[in-house]
Amino acid sequence: MIRIGITGQNGFIGYHLFQTLALKSEKYQLVPFEKSFFEDDRKLCAFVSGCDVIVHLAAMNRHNDPTLIYQTNIALVKKLISALEATQSKPHVVFSSSSQEERDNPYGKSKKEGREEFEKWAMANEARFTGLIIPNVFGPFGHPYYNSVVATFCHQLSHNETPKIDVDAEMKLIYVAELVHVIVDAIDEKKSGTGQKIVPHTSIIKVSALLEIISGFRDNYLTKGVFPDLNSVFEKNLFNTFLTYIDHKTFFPFYLLKNTDARGSFVETVKLNSGGQVSFSTTVPGVTRGNHFHTRKAERFAVIKGKAIIELRKIGTEEVLSFELDGDRPSFVDMPVWFTHNIKNVGTEELYTIFWINEFYDPADPDTYFVTV
Repeated sequence: MIRIGITGQNGFIGYHLFQTLALKSEKYQLVPFEKSFFEDDRKLCAFVSGCDVIVHLAAMNRHNDPTLIYQTNIALVKKLISALEATQSKPHVVFSSSSQEERDNPYGKSKKEGREEFEKWAMANEARFTGLIIPNVFGPFGHPYYNSVVATFCHQLSHNETPKIDVDAEMKLIYVAELVHVIVDAIDEKKSGTGQKIVPHTSIIKVSALLEIISGFRDNYLTKGVFPDLNSVFEKNLFNTFLTYIDHKTFFPFYLLKNTDARGSFVETVKLNSGGQVSFSTTVPGVTRGNHFHTRKAERFAVIKGKAIIELRKIGTEEVLSFELDGDRPSFVDMPVWFTHNIKNVGTEELYTIFWINEFYDPADPDTYFVTV
C-alpha cells in the first residue's frame, strides 16, 4: 500500500486525483488533508509523517492583488518543507508547477520558485522530488472565472450568459483525467532523486474555435437534446465537461415530443451525431437498476413506458438529485461523468427504458464503478 496525501484535495485537480486513486483502494491508501492543516503545525507535521507520497496541488491561481498570489503560494511551499524537516520525513513529493513558469507574472514566479525550493530540500535530504510543468487544464467541476476559460464558457453558455473574448489566443490544453494519469504514473515510477517533467498538452485550439464548439453544445444539446459527435477525444472531453455545468435540477427530465394517431404513438428518443450502443430494457415493479458511475462515458436513460425515478449523486458528495419520469410523457435524463446513478420502477406495470451510451461495452475496460446512489 502506498500512502498518498494530496494538498488541495478538494480543489479542481485534487478532486479528480483523489477520486481516481480511491478506485484502487487495494493499492493506494489516501491520507486525508484539510486546508486548515497549513495553519496548524502539529496537524501538518502529522500529515507529512504519515505519507509515502505527497502531491502538492494547493495554490492560489487568481486574486485581485497579484502580490498575494505570490506570497500565498511560496508560503504554502515553505510551510510544507518546514513540516518535512521538523519530522525528518522523506516522502516522494510531486509538485504541480505550471507552463506559466517563464512568464513575468506572480503566479508563474511562485510556481517556479516553489519548485526550486522543493528541489533544494530533496537534494539536501536525499529525498525524491518530481516537478510537473503543466499546461492549461480543463475538465468537469472546474471553477468558472478561476480555473479555466473552458469552465467560464461552459458556465456562461449553460446559464444564458454571453461570453466575451478578450484575446483570441491559441491555447495548449490537457484534460484533467489525462493529467491525473500523468500524476499517477509519477507516483508509481520507481526512480530516485529529483526530476522535472514537462507535461505535454493533448490539444491546441484558439479561444474563438473553443467558443464555437461549446456554443454548438448549447444550441443543439440544450435546446434539442442532440448529442454532438463524440468520436473526437477532445470534443468528447469537452462535452462531458459542459454537461456538468448545466442546472440538472431544472433541465431534467427532458421531455420528448410524442406523436399519437390511430395507429399508436411515435417518439424520437435519441438524436446524435455520434456512434455508440443503444439498448432496451424492461424492469418489473420495485426493481432498481444501475447504482454505478462512469469516468468517461456519456449515457442517456429514456423512459417510454411506465413510471420511474432516476437518481444521481456526484461522487464524494451527499446531495441526491431525484427525477420522476412517466412513459405517458416520454422523457430522458443524461448521466454526467463522476455521478453515480440508478433507475427504479415505481409504478405498477413493467418499465420500458431505452439506454444509449457512446461506447460499445468492453468487459476488459468497462469504465463502470458500482456505488450506491
